[in-house]
Amino acid sequence: MRLPKLSLLSLITLLLNDATAKPTKLTLYLPTLPNANALPSRTHATLSSQGTHLSAPLTTSNAFVFQGLPPGSYLVEIHCPSLAFRPLRVDVGRRDGEGGREREEEEEEGRELAAAWETFRGNDWANKGEALAVVRGVFGAGFELRPLGAKAYFVERPGFSVLGILKSPMILMGLASMLMVFGMPYLMDNMDPEMKAEFDAQQRKGGPVASIMGGAGPASGNPLGDFDMAAFLAGSKKKDAPPPPADGDAAPRQQGVRR
Repeated sequence: MRLPKLSLLSLITLLLNDATAKPTKLTLYLPTLPNANALPSRTHATLSSQGTHLSAPLTTSNAFVFQGLPPGSYLVEIHCPSLAFRPLRVDVGRRDGEGGREREEEEEEGRELAAAWETFRGNDWANKGEALAVVRGVFGAGFELRPLGAKAYFVERPGFSVLGILKSPMILMGLASMLMVFGMPYLMDNMDPEMKAEFDAQQRKGGPVASIMGGAGPASGNPLGDFDMAAFLAGSKKKDAPPPPADGDAAPRQQGVRR
């Protein structure tokens, strides 16, 4: 007769524990912003897990509050049109391997233990980022969010810039041409007489500068003087000119009739 009494007593104890247990609450606080009241009213946070999807609006105290969360691991995302936030991994429940006075105090207060880390899309769920510190606010203990920065939806049109115009390739080519046109005569006038005479001699002999400028012909000894680029690209071979006929083999000239 004792076994049923023990079973009934254990059942009553479990029911009392469930009745006195407080629901788990998760609070996320926004950091101090210059103008927090300017955040859009549609800013909200979503908490999702397998079979669970909850949403919490932004309160007047700049916080997101989720009530009645069962123990588990959740993905938290902040949806804000003006600020960007990293997704968070939040584990709600008793953390194994921890003890001491802090845990006893939390158990006496009836609060569930929770931890939050930054996570990254595309990585394994076990790959945790930096842990968020626990802060205290209007709604009690919670986690402070850290925004990545402001969202930009439009590209600002660049203004007029003289340096940007000078960096243009066409402008640079024009400046180089003007330097060659107006700078070369000045250099030639200020050149040393001996060097100038040597330069003129090379020009008359068909030096490299004359070859580049197109002044050298076949008689100058330059192998590229009679090069035909069009024939080379067309694939035709160079035709050798026929040798001049000898005097003995020359065709008889027709002389006119004298009257």
